[in-house]
Amino acid sequence: MRVKIALAEKGLDYEARPEDLFGGKSDLLLTSNPIYKKVPVFLHDGKPLCESSVIVSYIDETWPAPALLPSTPYERSQARFWVDYIASGDDAMEGAKKEFVEVLKVLEGALGEKEYFAGDAFGYVDILAIPITCWFLASERFGNLKVEAESPKLSAWIKRCMEKETVAKVVPDPEKIYEFVINLRKMFGIA
Repeated sequence: MRVKIALAEKGLDYEARPEDLFGGKSDLLLTSNPIYKKVPVFLHDGKPLCESSVIVSYIDETWPAPALLPSTPYERSQARFWVDYIASGDDAMEGAKKEFVEVLKVLEGALGEKEYFAGDAFGYVDILAIPITCWFLASERFGNLKVEAESPKLSAWIKRCMEKETVAKVVPDPEKIYEFVINLRKMFGIA
């Protein structure tokens, strides 16, 4: 999702190839990402790039306008810090409710009073953060919490991002993710 949003923000056309992540992975995926053998993989001029934050950085450097990263070295460093935090938060969100709420609070603190993480413009951190929010409904229902009550500013940011066509076209409906989680839980015998 992150790569698709970045490409759309840049106004770039691309060919997406779906992968059967639960069945047989394609030879293209296995040869393009022989280490992790997972998506996303971005092929440009026949050269593969792996991991969404690496790919989004590459897209921003290769097609500089509009910029996804802020203009100053300090602001770019801060954006990369938050991307690292969000990546580590993916694991925390799978854990206990308390850890999930702590991640929400820290992200809300980083967002502050700004419209987006970089200020007035949708950018790098937003692109890398917004896709994980489609899992929040499942976290709310299984964790008996409300993201909006815990982090109202972050919740408003999610709504703002979802109003962007480049995001809305890519990020799945949280209800579908919730149904997917229910099916996974059933498949693995988790009540």
